[in-house]
Amino acid sequence: MKQEDSNLRIGYHASHEQFKPSDLLKFVRLAEQAGFNASMSSDHFAPWSLDQGESGFAWSWLGAAMQATKLPFGIVNAPGQRYHPAIIAQAAATLAEMFPERFWVAMGSGQYINEQITGEHWPVKQDRNDRLKECVDIIRALWNGETVTHHGLVTVEQAKLYTRPKVAPMIIGAAITEKTAEWVGGWADGLITTSRPPKELKKMVEAFRKGGGEGKPMYLKVQLSYAQDEKEALEGAHDQWRSNIFPSAVLSDLRTAEQLEQTAKFVREEDLREHVRISSDPAQHLEWLQQDIDLGFSQLILHNVNMQQERFIEVFGEKVVPQLLR
Repeated sequence: MKQEDSNLRIGYHASHEQFKPSDLLKFVRLAEQAGFNASMSSDHFAPWSLDQGESGFAWSWLGAAMQATKLPFGIVNAPGQRYHPAIIAQAAATLAEMFPERFWVAMGSGQYINEQITGEHWPVKQDRNDRLKECVDIIRALWNGETVTHHGLVTVEQAKLYTRPKVAPMIIGAAITEKTAEWVGGWADGLITTSRPPKELKKMVEAFRKGGGEGKPMYLKVQLSYAQDEKEALEGAHDQWRSNIFPSAVLSDLRTAEQLEQTAKFVREEDLREHVRISSDPAQHLEWLQQDIDLGFSQLILHNVNMQQERFIEVFGEKVVPQLLR
């Protein structure tokens, strides 16, 4: 399989909603040993369902994971409510200083399931986008060494970062809809989105480029379910990921894992195939991933949504990752 981009990265997704941080540390080490050359961490306060049942603090885990491996890492974060942007600027700057040019942060408008713990009003989508852009501007100013005072949708009083990396992390725009992809094209250093059928994914790419993203890197979080046989792969996807298949507007505004679980009550196993790449055949996954590369994605973060992480890492490390990176 031909791959012309020497900068291609195939990453392992560390899902804090599904596994204890100590297990994820083991998995990310195994992934590096198996040939994965990147990783990404989720950043949740609550899981998507009670069946997932975990929610470690990703930022403290990242320090351990980056020390334990040589991989570059990313995280998707929603500054503005649960997180003050100055704190995210400080956290990211600290990681980037310790691990130069190995850390990026994607920023999105967030989900109520995580943000509602503050007890503050949950804004409508447009206001969340406006708040996100304010936060991005604040974070970049702090990384530039500026003293920031800002009164808007967020408030900052005389904030200054005294420890900064020589090279600031990239800020990647997180988008699930074409409208958001076009918007982030104008201000983000790159795009991250989620896997979907090629025609839909192509529309996301075109929207991002139309909005100003031409020439910027594009990352893809790939939801897949691999197991020894098709039945296991399908059942595992349904058990762990059935509450994650709804449109962005639904996932953004539901309040609790219990509500998401109730919403997913009537999701059938076969319904998952439209949203998760389910196959027990590594060659099929290889074909799907090559299509992503052909669309222009330079980093594919593989999230095996079922619980069989070690076998997934072993098999993909042998039969998928080296084929893509050669």
